[in-house]
Amino acid sequence: MASKGSAAMLRQAQHEAQDELETMKRPTGRWGRNGPGSGALDRTISDVPLQVVYGPEDGSPGRYPYTRGIHPNGYRDRLWTMRQFAGFGTASQTNERYHFLLEHGQHGLSVAFDMPTLMGYDSDAPQARGEVGKCGVAIDSLADMEILFDGIDMGEITTSMTINGPACIALAQYVAAAEKKGIPRAKLGGTIQADILKEYIAQKEWIFPPRPHMRIIVDMIAFCTREMPKWNTISISGYHIREAGSTAAQELAFTLADGFAYVEACTAAGMDVDEFAPRLSFFFNSHIDFFEEIAKFRAARRIYARHMREKYGARNPRSWQLRFHTQTAGCSATAQQPENNIVRVAYEAMAAVLGGTQSLHTNSMDEVLALPTEKSVEIALRTQQVLAYETNVTNVVDPLGGAYFVEALTDEMERQAESYFAQIAEYGGVIEAIEAGFFQREIAEASYRYQRSIETRDRIVVGVNGFVHDVDEEAIDLLKITEATERAQARAVQDVRANRDAAAAARALEGLQAACRDPKENLMPHLIDCVNAYCTEGEIVDAMAKVYGRYTERAVL
Repeated sequence: MASKGSAAMLRQAQHEAQDELETMKRPTGRWGRNGPGSGALDRTISDVPLQVVYGPEDGSPGRYPYTRGIHPNGYRDRLWTMRQFAGFGTASQTNERYHFLLEHGQHGLSVAFDMPTLMGYDSDAPQARGEVGKCGVAIDSLADMEILFDGIDMGEITTSMTINGPACIALAQYVAAAEKKGIPRAKLGGTIQADILKEYIAQKEWIFPPRPHMRIIVDMIAFCTREMPKWNTISISGYHIREAGSTAAQELAFTLADGFAYVEACTAAGMDVDEFAPRLSFFFNSHIDFFEEIAKFRAARRIYARHMREKYGARNPRSWQLRFHTQTAGCSATAQQPENNIVRVAYEAMAAVLGGTQSLHTNSMDEVLALPTEKSVEIALRTQQVLAYETNVTNVVDPLGGAYFVEALTDEMERQAESYFAQIAEYGGVIEAIEAGFFQREIAEASYRYQRSIETRDRIVVGVNGFVHDVDEEAIDLLKITEATERAQARAVQDVRANRDAAAAARALEGLQAACRDPKENLMPHLIDCVNAYCTEGEIVDAMAKVYGRYTERAVL
């Protein structure tokens, strides 16, 4: 229950919001967004003047409970960050792609790691055979991270890293690489995913059991809160929950439940919620059901704000604000008629923008077949740029707010999410629900229902079960990673081991193991020591696994 003080705070905010709303309704002529289009008029193409925001019913954007967005001016002052997910082959090859993307107008970088790196194996490990560089870039040691960001100002660019099991190692590598360039860790901006709970729920790229891994996450959040004030300490990810087959409501509920579990773990460790909550971030999927996705994003902000303020006692308004990255739905893409994916991505991207995302990745048309080519990546980026600079959807904040359909869907998303929260609570929490197989069963059943709707043609997917070609489709160019790349990367990691100070590496690994045994010791400084000694990711994981063990999932039927 909210205190008298918080109730007074809410009343004052409501009065201020109404005053602000009346001011914002007045057309302002021009707006001050930086970059191309900064001189755009607040008018439609047909010269109809526009207000900043419409409709008094929901209150002002930028105010609690943030249903209409966390910023009063939406994208009028600043566009979302265009952050294309990229990584393949070696660090050198991916570095070239990063320079290509930055030269073509991308705002931030997003690192895709290959499967061995995501699972904590070095490129010369037997478990890595055939997978090196295939679904992302191979990063085995600090040497690779240094090459990955060669010629890139890590103090100016923001970087997102999609990695979970060994996220603490990737963060340590990123910090060490920046400091070798003379860039202090306090200046680094970006996000590391580090959401291990959704790995047990959906993506299955784990290393250690849930409980010790929660300790690692808390250590990362504490370290970043103290020493990396511009860094988003975790990106709580619904994207992979949706890709595993969940519904929109399940994605919403399970993602927020994971986020609240991290909040509870940090406060249980003695951290004040307002100390770390402003740097928490989220990552959602934007699927093809246009209005449902917009409603999902709006409901997410409202639910998060209410729980953070009323349940977890946050007093800083920044702790109430749900900030999120969005990626268009990989699971909606089709191998058949792959050019259709360009159209799907455009609609999904617009849903994310109308839903108020802070950054966005648009999938390439060929990602369902292989790693994207430069041409398809450019089309995906241009999709965002057309959306930003030509459609005028950024001129008005929350333009669908007040629509009967959107508001009803937003309420329904919230209702379903709260129902799921109650079910999770009956298990005793997120980890207990994971151990009982609750999330896995819910997603499996939703996935089955969706697949059946396609097989029965209740749901039409263009080019798959409707509007199909009678002749074989023309093949499109694909990017292929060769065995030569794998052999070169394996030799590179072996060279690192051969040329480093072996005694320093051994001491660093011993220090890390001792820290793992001491629950009062923060692991991050020891991980940075290991990275600076050029210990490989596989060696660091093995050292930690000797203390924590490795996780094996219990079968769920």
